[in-house]
Amino acid sequence: MKRRSLPVAAALTATAALLLTACGSGDPKSTDNDKIAGAEQSTATPTKSAEPSAAPTETNPDGVDVSLPKDMNLVFDWTKPSNKNEAAAMDDAANYIRAIYQGVDKRTSNDAAVTAYSTGDGLHYAKTQIASRVDGGWTATGTRRHYQATTRSASNGNSVEIAFCVDSSKFYGKEVKTGKVLTSKPSIADFDYFKIIMVKYPTSAGLWQASKVFVETKASKCQ
Repeated sequence: MKRRSLPVAAALTATAALLLTACGSGDPKSTDNDKIAGAEQSTATPTKSAEPSAAPTETNPDGVDVSLPKDMNLVFDWTKPSNKNEAAAMDDAANYIRAIYQGVDKRTSNDAAVTAYSTGDGLHYAKTQIASRVDGGWTATGTRRHYQATTRSASNGNSVEIAFCVDSSKFYGKEVKTGKVLTSKPSIADFDYFKIIMVKYPTSAGLWQASKVFVETKASKCQ
């Protein structure tokens, strides 16, 4: 059996959070009762997460380590938009995904990268995804490709929607104790379509956090 990345997902839901001004650039297997874990539709204002504590570096401009083991390869095959805010939000959307899998690798949902790159429903979603793997006794291995990314900005410039496809056909679950890789034949279930709402952190220049996550599973448009 193959365990997919970010497995608990639901069909994309249209909400006010996604009604953004167009400014384009460039999931695992579902069940009948799938929900977007940690990304329920909420009107509450997202709570602030902890700011990065480490000093910024050239390789980690936000001062946060999002390194992953060599066998966990996350590929972001997309082109940055010319808009500065959208480019920064796109970078940190990628860092948000990396942070989740770093948490999976470290076996904790309280990793500094998770709290740096997410807030509100986005933070809850990340913690839920990490916890499901920790509780199940497995991690991830292989290559997960992210592509066909687009961006849309809110009129106030403080919120950006990052939408993209994910191909997990070469990305598998791996049992921590035995090292056994859980594989399956490639199928439509390997393709998901994500929309992540990134919000600007008010006291840190250039830092964006994932506040909501929406996932369309078995996304044929991503094949």
